[in-house]
Amino acid sequence: MRTVLMVAEKPSLAQSIAKILSRGNMSSRKGLNGACSVHEYTGSFMGQSAHFKMTSVCGHVMTLDFIGKYNSWDKVDPAELFSKAPTEKKEANPKLTMVKFLQVEGRGCDCIVLWLDCDKEGENICFEVLDAVLPVMNKPRGTERTIYRAKFSSITDTDICNAMNHLGEPNRNEALSVDARQELDLRIGCAFTRFQTKYFQGKYGNLDSSLISFGPCQTPTLGFCVERHDKIQSFKPETYWVLQAKVNPEKESSLTLDWDRVRVFDREVAQMFLNITKMAKEAKVESVSKKEKVKQRPLALNTVEMLRVASAALGMGPQHAMQIAERLYTQGYISYPRTETTHYPENFDLKGCLRQQANNPYWAETVKVLLSEGINRPRKGHDAGDHPPITPMRAATEAELGGDGWRLYEYITRHFIATVSADCKYLQTTISFSIGPERFTCVGKVVTSPGFTEIMPWHSIPLEESLPHCEKGDLFPIGEIKLLEKQTSPPDYLTEAELITLMEKHGIGTDASIPVHINNICQRNYVTVESGRRLKPTNLGIVLVHGYYKIDAELVLPTIRSAVEKQLNLIALGKANYHQVLEHTLDIFKRKFHYFVDSIAGMDELMEVSFSPLAATGKPLSRCGKCHRFMKYIQAKPSRLHCSHCDDTYSLPQNGTIKLYKELRCPLDDFELVLWSSGSRGKSYPLCPYCYNHPPFRDMKKGMGCNECTHPTCQHSLSMLGIGQCVECENGVLVLDSTSGPKWKMACNKCNVIVHFFENAHKVRVSPETCDACEAALVDVDFNKAKSPLPGDETQHSGCVFCDPVFQDLVELKHAAMRHPMHRGGQGKRQGRGRGKGRRPGGRLNPKKPKDKMAALAAYFV
Repeated sequence: MRTVLMVAEKPSLAQSIAKILSRGNMSSRKGLNGACSVHEYTGSFMGQSAHFKMTSVCGHVMTLDFIGKYNSWDKVDPAELFSKAPTEKKEANPKLTMVKFLQVEGRGCDCIVLWLDCDKEGENICFEVLDAVLPVMNKPRGTERTIYRAKFSSITDTDICNAMNHLGEPNRNEALSVDARQELDLRIGCAFTRFQTKYFQGKYGNLDSSLISFGPCQTPTLGFCVERHDKIQSFKPETYWVLQAKVNPEKESSLTLDWDRVRVFDREVAQMFLNITKMAKEAKVESVSKKEKVKQRPLALNTVEMLRVASAALGMGPQHAMQIAERLYTQGYISYPRTETTHYPENFDLKGCLRQQANNPYWAETVKVLLSEGINRPRKGHDAGDHPPITPMRAATEAELGGDGWRLYEYITRHFIATVSADCKYLQTTISFSIGPERFTCVGKVVTSPGFTEIMPWHSIPLEESLPHCEKGDLFPIGEIKLLEKQTSPPDYLTEAELITLMEKHGIGTDASIPVHINNICQRNYVTVESGRRLKPTNLGIVLVHGYYKIDAELVLPTIRSAVEKQLNLIALGKANYHQVLEHTLDIFKRKFHYFVDSIAGMDELMEVSFSPLAATGKPLSRCGKCHRFMKYIQAKPSRLHCSHCDDTYSLPQNGTIKLYKELRCPLDDFELVLWSSGSRGKSYPLCPYCYNHPPFRDMKKGMGCNECTHPTCQHSLSMLGIGQCVECENGVLVLDSTSGPKWKMACNKCNVIVHFFENAHKVRVSPETCDACEAALVDVDFNKAKSPLPGDETQHSGCVFCDPVFQDLVELKHAAMRHPMHRGGQGKRQGRGRGKGRRPGGRLNPKKPKDKMAALAAYFV
């Protein structure tokens, strides 16, 4: 019996597909990485009985990055990143050990069926999976085919079974086009970002952005927002005049007429027209025309239109809308949400999809009428050859999907029903009047057949007052004629929906990446999202774009990226050479980069006007160890210390508060220590600004505080305050937080584990002695007599935090409450002593210290 491995893109998809193919008769187990499950069943494959193993990855298996030494911002010239710096594929999420997991499941398999999403990214992941699995699979016999690709657009029984019966092959060209895009974005983005960030953050203190990033798609996206801002700023309102007439066809009613000249910009001319028309007492009907008009039903829904509507009508950001759409797809409610196509193929089962909606109370009546009277064929749209338009695949209720999920599903369903409904028909009546020599018009619309506007009422023809019945030559008394003074108004800031339209029009990004680019410019503090989801550029965003225009407009204009996107599409179609496109594009951007670096003074002039130099920013905090003058603490992102006398800047840990630490100094360099804290429920540790940026010992890295410093005698170092190995992570050491009393705690110097202990103790010290059982450092605790929890009213005790029974009820394990969303940890995950709970022996980094301090120093400095 052959063994067939099948791989989907997400765990939930693997489960749904396996359920359909096995008809619910499968056994499931967790994979070794804990994130992916494996579903097994027996069936037939290519006419033979086979054992199937269905599993998944979690998005990309690998990611592209520079090799180790080129990831250092300080040691590498950004210009080298264009060609010299070698890249490598690394595991996208090392914690998931995805490659190892795939190899364990793929070992001994005969065939592989790839159920990755059917887009270019999906094709790329196909080859990442194959690279991991093929070396451990059974070798094919002769020319036997072992690699298959399933093509599907929705998670329905029909579509999945159809895909299984018509297996194809993965597309190498599409995968290569993704590789090319990844490498271009990495090399170009990193080179410009590193140069800009280092240059400007070294000069200005209030940029308020931790990264001044450049992206081949991100920067033109920002360019559109700033271009609109510039139009608003340069707009000069003009006054104009409009002639407004009202006639009274009947005693009680009045009809407002529109002037055929629309408006004039000269006050005297407008006054002249008013005087002429005021001489007439009646308005004469010159003509009456009636025309039947049609408002077309919408084209079938693609990704870009869905994102536009989600932002404009539902108030959802593109990134958020895309996440919801993907969730609806994986749960089987809608078809694949990443598509450029607005045309249904001839064989698409439109009636089947419509029948699914026949019982929903919101649109059941409309659907039943359509099914009984016959549906209209959807309008002919654009066929991009990828996936069918976004379509509801099964019925759902508001209770099932809830909140935004339901709102997006409801729109997709209403849009689909509208595409197979009739057009909206209405009768438009236009009456033309003359008042003296001037012509006026009024228009009325009456709906004759509402068509699709019944299901999309926001598109319906607005109800208007009905026009009077009249014929050519009729006369009506004039109610009033007046001159209205108005002003031209500036355009508003771009909405997300308008920005998406511009990006699609100019070929910036793909339907999948557009939300990411918009999200990036918001995250970088280049634009802010105002009411009505309008994007208003910040000072930093405006200065950057104006700087690019000043140095090299092509860096911000959409033209060059649009040309690159066309080349990438040619790679996907097999019409362009991957290496040539890569080499040619990188060569262009390398030249642009060198010119940009040489001309950076042009952008700097603009920066000087808008931002303050480092020396003028921040407030004095701690003393510099070199000149002993106060350094300034700059709170704006990224927070840092700056000594204006030495002209040195020292980076600090982010996402917390910094304050002076008791005016204590580092024994190595005489800098005053500062204390970093993530809040009362988080952790805190002291650090020396100089050591944090220039590690003093070989076994330390940049960005380490005193809680990781291996100085053998400093009272704040790991050597003196380290207690034992962390109870949860591999390399961490639990270090006493000597500032935390009376609510004492020790915190891991690598992860966010915190151990609270000895509340209300007067003093807690780390002893030089170690525990015989677990080698953790012993702790000396002093309590006040009135609050001592120790047995027999004792006030002092020395023992091991993990092993001593006296300390058993005084120790509690928690997770730090971090300020940054990346570091969310559970609160109070488990309590009690830590002995044996994931702890490894030899907990203290340096448990058996030499008694002679000079011997210890010699051991470190030699």
